[in-house]
Amino acid sequence: MPRTGAVGVSAARRPLLLAWSGGKDAAWSLHVLRQRADVEVVGLLSTVSAGDGRASLQGVRGEVLRAQARAAGLPLLEATVSEGSDNATYTSVLAQALQHAAARWPGLDTVAYGDLFLADIRAWREAQLGALGWRLETPLFGAGTEALAREMVGGGLHAALCCVDTTQLDAGFAGRAFDRALLDALPPGVDACGENGEFHTCVWAGPMFDAPLALVSGATWTRDGRFRMVDFALA
Repeated sequence: MPRTGAVGVSAARRPLLLAWSGGKDAAWSLHVLRQRADVEVVGLLSTVSAGDGRASLQGVRGEVLRAQARAAGLPLLEATVSEGSDNATYTSVLAQALQHAAARWPGLDTVAYGDLFLADIRAWREAQLGALGWRLETPLFGAGTEALAREMVGGGLHAALCCVDTTQLDAGFAGRAFDRALLDALPPGVDACGENGEFHTCVWAGPMFDAPLALVSGATWTRDGRFRMVDFALA
């Protein structure tokens, strides 16, 4: 699949910006979108924390996000948000990032997200983007998450759990590979893709990358008294 994004976009394909967390759903969305003949992902957009430069929810390092973007052959735009910012501030930061993207890629007016089945979150994104004059694309929405998780693993995606909500899943799952063994071990009631916030992942290889990333796991800590975090860094 041709890799573009730095200069222009094919006139026959609608340009998309893909929200990029560094996790499996964003990565698999990129893979799925690249199979389509009507759209072209021209860039990735990450929301990062001002304090540490990590992906806001997942805690993926900025250097890893940038390495993932290079492996995907796409430019990465970073929208920096201060910790504790309210929704109005977040929307303002997002609007600035989208203005920058629209100036870089004429005709760009759509952001894709890796949402799976949370209709309220999807509706919130759609309203937020709509207020800014943008459209929403959710290529994975409505997919059965058990089948989707196994499709990801079978399709060559490699990731590890970098954040576990210990109120929903045992902390011992933090750092584990997102593979068939993990899917088989998840307790009843825990979504196979972690769509209810049970866990987040950091991707290091897959069909959306030109080459695997060499990552090493480091420090672990607990955030906000409940989220068990694992630090993955470039080797």
